[in-house]
Order: sequence, then C-alpha cells, then structure tokens
Amino acid sequence: MDNALLALASAIVAVTGTLLAPVLSQRITARVQADQFDRQERLARAQWHRDRRVAERERRRDCYVHANAGYRRYRVELMNHLWAVHRDEVTDEGRSALQEARHAMHSAFAEAQMIASDAVMAELDTLTRELAGAYARTMRLERGSPSPGWGFDEILAGLLELGDAWVRARSVMRTDLGVEPGPVAPDDAVDGDGPEDVGPDDD
Repeated sequence: MDNALLALASAIVAVTGTLLAPVLSQRITARVQADQFDRQERLARAQWHRDRRVAERERRRDCYVHANAGYRRYRVELMNHLWAVHRDEVTDEGRSALQEARHAMHSAFAEAQMIASDAVMAELDTLTRELAGAYARTMRLERGSPSPGWGFDEILAGLLELGDAWVRARSVMRTDLGVEPGPVAPDDAVDGDGPEDVGPDDD
C-alpha cells in the first residue's frame, strides 16, 4: 500500500510539474522581457537627455557666434562712423552700414535673450547699454549738439575700452560652452581697430 501511495504521489508531482512548467516558464520569460524593456527604456531616456544637452549646447554655440559677430561688427561700424563725423566725411553708404550693423546687433541680442545663460546675458546687457550710449552720443556729435563732456576723443576712448569688455564677455561665453581657457587675442587686434588703425596719423 505504501508503495502504491508513493507511486501515486510521484505521479501527481510529475504531472503537476509538467502542467506548471509552461506557466513558470512564461512568468520567467515575461520577467526577463520586462527587465530588458526597462533597461532599454532607461538607456533610451539617457540617450535622449544626452542628445538634448548636445542640441542645447549647439544652439547656445550658434547664438554666441551670432552675438560675437554682431556686437563686434556694430562696434567697428560705430567707430568708423565716429571717425567720419570727426573728419566731416559722413556718407549715405556709411550711415547704411552703421544701421545694418546696429540692426544685426539687436537681432543677436534678441536671440540671446531666449537662449543665452544668465551669466552671458549679464555681459551682453552691459555691452548693449554701453553701445547704445555711444551711438546716441555719436549721433548728437554729428548733429552738432554733443553731450556735455562727450566730444570725439571721449566717445572714441569709450568705444576702445569696450574692446576689453567684449573680451570678458567672450570668455564667459567660452566658459558656458565648456571651452578650455586659453590665450585669446585682444579684441582690438582681431578687429583691426587698434590705436594705429582707428585714424590717420595726422589726426
């Protein structure tokens, strides 16, 4: 009798194992698949964040390139116009070049307001105010009603000093982009508007 019960029990265990094997296998497979899906989802999410950071960095880089070109060009054209006023050689072409550069700078500033970091915007705000002041003083000088204490020499000196301010702004941009610091040519050397280039020797 004991042998019969043992045989029956063994048979029941065998049958139960046979019946449960597919269920257990499905559960194990489902768990493995769920783990794989979670892992793939985490990897995809991490890749998305990396791609987003790269895209945002590229947007900032393009914005800073635009600002770098726009602000420096406006400063150069403003100095050119100041010299033209000083020499009494203002032309329509010169005025047009100045206004185009001014509009380009405003466009770069508007773009930066949407993209640039707070540190970069602080530098651009300062440059924008200083350039706006230099523009207003240059226009008053051209009309023959200069601002008190702001003749040609004072306006020119202010514009030359903005070269150092722009080097600082450019350094903040490079830091924001993660560019390693290194030797940077002075802004006047790059623009070609250093003391030997801003006017004729006899001025």
